Amino acid sequence: MKQSSDSIFSSQFFSFVRKEFYHVMRDKKTLLILFGMPVMQILIFGFALTNEVKNSRIVVVDYARDLASQQITARIEASQYFDIEKTILDQKQIESAFKKGKIKLALIFPEKFNDELLHQNKAQIRVVADASDPNIANTLTNYVTLIVQDYQNELNKNISLPYRIDTEVRMLYNPQLKGAHSFVPGVMALVLMLVCVMMTAISIVREKETGTMEILLVSPFKPFLVILSKAVPYLLLSLINVVSILLLSVFALDLPVNGSVLLLFAESTLFIITCLSLGIFISIKSATQQAAMTISLMGMMLPTIMFSGFMFPVENMPVPLQVISNIVPAKWFYIIAKSIMIKGLGITALWKETLILAGMTVFLLIISLKSFKIRLS
Repeated sequence: MKQSSDSIFSSQFFSFVRKEFYHVMRDKKTLLILFGMPVMQILIFGFALTNEVKNSRIVVVDYARDLASQQITARIEASQYFDIEKTILDQKQIESAFKKGKIKLALIFPEKFNDELLHQNKAQIRVVADASDPNIANTLTNYVTLIVQDYQNELNKNISLPYRIDTEVRMLYNPQLKGAHSFVPGVMALVLMLVCVMMTAISIVREKETGTMEILLVSPFKPFLVILSKAVPYLLLSLINVVSILLLSVFALDLPVNGSVLLLFAESTLFIITCLSLGIFISIKSATQQAAMTISLMGMMLPTIMFSGFMFPVENMPVPLQVISNIVPAKWFYIIAKSIMIKGLGITALWKETLILAGMTVFLLIISLKSFKIRLS
């Protein structure tokens, strides 16, 4: 009798297991999460995202135009770490290129570089790096120094009086190489994106689940005002977050805001509205709070970390991922915040990024309003 009951229990257990397997295999979304996500994560983190610095845009300012400077330039150009944009001689062009973020490093050869090396057995190269991201600046200057040292070692083979090439390194915007200079703008973008999107995404879905959305829809309020009423509290609370982050940055982390605080506040407000618009769109499209929270966390946190340029240099990624990064709002705000806080730039240098965020906001608001159902199904 006991053996029979055990057999029945075993048969029922395996029937339930088989049934559950059938449910899983029939659900395409579950299969995508189980098998698709690990594959995508391995591919993205293994091949696309890397802290290794390569293909960095630099300029060579060659006042010497002699054999030694050309040979060193050729070695740098052959390296996978650098992408030489062009050779320029104008100091104002160099400063402008750094401010606009077009280059990460400038290599400057003084006049008569080769003559000084041959006759005085020593010469000097100036290396100027954008240290708004101290890790990248450190890495690039080390790469250049190693290439110059290799060239120097080759020159010194089988000679009694060795040649010496010194590299004078100058770090722009962040001479002390403080990590907070890149950390604070990135955290600001991440915090605002997560808080605004997630909180707003849950708000409308909560009304649907509790049944109070029906009361809102039969009220004299227009759909636009219903959506606006959901966004305004989170806008004000997020602005308080911005103020607290800036106060902590200045007084606790000793990170001065070199640009206009008013402009930074205005740009932060625009980014918050963009995030709120995205959160509203997610909430309209989601049926449950759990779905809204999952989409907000997985769909926003990972892209913000991976594609904003905060953790991984965007220029190191394959071209398709660089294109995808352009639709991540945090990327543009990170550029704006870092440019204002660290480089002290104004709206004339940041109009393109501002226009992109404004365009994203308008687009998200339009599709949110069009997707908002006046009648509940």
